[in-house]
Amino acid sequence: MGIHRLNHAVLYVRDIDRSVAFYRDLLGFRVVMARPGSAAFLQAPDSTNDHDIGLFALGAGLADSSAGTSTVGLYHLGWEIGTLGELVELAAVLDGAGALVGATDHGTTKSLYARDPDGLEFEVAWLVPAELLDDAAIEGRSRRGVRLDLEAEVARYGADTRSGVGVSTPTAPV
Repeated sequence: MGIHRLNHAVLYVRDIDRSVAFYRDLLGFRVVMARPGSAAFLQAPDSTNDHDIGLFALGAGLADSSAGTSTVGLYHLGWEIGTLGELVELAAVLDGAGALVGATDHGTTKSLYARDPDGLEFEVAWLVPAELLDDAAIEGRSRRGVRLDLEAEVARYGADTRSGVGVSTPTAPV
């Protein structure tokens, strides 16, 4: 028996319509099933999952999650994006919506951090393909808080280089 990937996550939100609009309009998710006013199930653009997130409405009067500040709980969800070019585009979209809260170079991953309308944090990352991993990238995994320079990373790896080949995505048979 072995778990091999995350299939979906469920989020409690204040307003279904607002949350669906955020994930749909900014991240490209599509609604695969909905219960108007109470729940929605969304699939990421390139996902093979039935759904990647489930959203359940709890009502407008509730506070943001205190996980990580005064309670234990989930810090963030992390998704992988196809190319650095797509990460550059997404950074502009998230920044324009006021959702982008950080961009970090983790050596082997290049990550954006953002918050949805309920303050729930998520990460979208591009993973350095296995054939391009070098000592500097691997050593960078232990760094904390290094600001991501997307322009420099695109110059280094290319805007169209596929994410995670040989790491999160199998290499094509030769």
